[in-house]
Amino acid sequence: MSSVKPLIVILGPTASGKSELALRLAKKCNGEIISADSRQIYREMDIGTAKPFQCQKSKVKSQKYNSKFKNNKLKPILIQNIPHYLIDIINPDEEFSVAQYKELAIKIIRDIQSRGKIPFLVGGTGLYVSAMVDNLEIPKVKPNLSLRKKLEKMPLDKLLKKLEKLDPMTLKIIDKKNKRRIIRALEVTISTKKPFSKQREKGRPLFDVLEIGIDVPRKALYKKIDQRVNKMIKQGLVDETKKFAKKYSWKLPSMSGIGYKQIGMYLRGEITLEKAGELIKFATHAYARRQMTWFRRDKRIKWIKMDTDSNFNKIIKLCKMFLQTK
Repeated sequence: MSSVKPLIVILGPTASGKSELALRLAKKCNGEIISADSRQIYREMDIGTAKPFQCQKSKVKSQKYNSKFKNNKLKPILIQNIPHYLIDIINPDEEFSVAQYKELAIKIIRDIQSRGKIPFLVGGTGLYVSAMVDNLEIPKVKPNLSLRKKLEKMPLDKLLKKLEKLDPMTLKIIDKKNKRRIIRALEVTISTKKPFSKQREKGRPLFDVLEIGIDVPRKALYKKIDQRVNKMIKQGLVDETKKFAKKYSWKLPSMSGIGYKQIGMYLRGEITLEKAGELIKFATHAYARRQMTWFRRDKRIKWIKMDTDSNFNKIIKLCKMFLQTK
């Protein structure tokens, strides 16, 4: 038997059905869910981040789980009586690093395991997943605000050239359209005088991991994404964005995310709502491709098509066989 306890990871691109699958599995396997989504951490940003409870938030909010944790960031919300952690934990103007995520997630997972339950890590943020699966040694480097401001003024192509010179390994794997991540990598590299890639070595495994990936054909995935975007706009993405525009700067990472960025352009009169919807779909398609590029590098992931109930039963069997050996 392994000396480390089990962790089941459900991953895949945006709109692939991860949240729904994880909920079904948690019910079948006496589990609890930890989100690995870097956008769903923000409070009140519900529609634009496609939180699993966006249509029933008031109901969920009244069902706070009686966790022993005093830190509110560690307390879950209940969705269909299944605790979900690391959703709604910070305000849109607060900073939150991968190192902070890892620290909180480890505490939560160990608490779940101590109660004899199975933790399900669910999400599409590859770095969050890797931090847990590979026990990445994330550098705890305080923000260098003066350096950050200087880097923020530089165009993306110059930032990429700078990163290529200082840390070509990070350039190979980083999301080259995510300016915030690129700036952070440069900030850490310059501040510590050590390449960012050399500060994220893999450590000894914290958990015995089963990784399950949801495999959706690209054409079908794009269709699901487009349907979701149409639904978001109907549900009130414009009003949600208006509300945040009154309180927060458009320069914040939370406000420049897919959905909010394009609706912001519409609110400022730069484009029509129809065009904003098209741009959100296009940006989300590109994001899904980047997610799959990240996940396909991990050969440990067991990819399963979620197009029939028989495939769901295969996943249940896979999980139960994995857990029986622990």
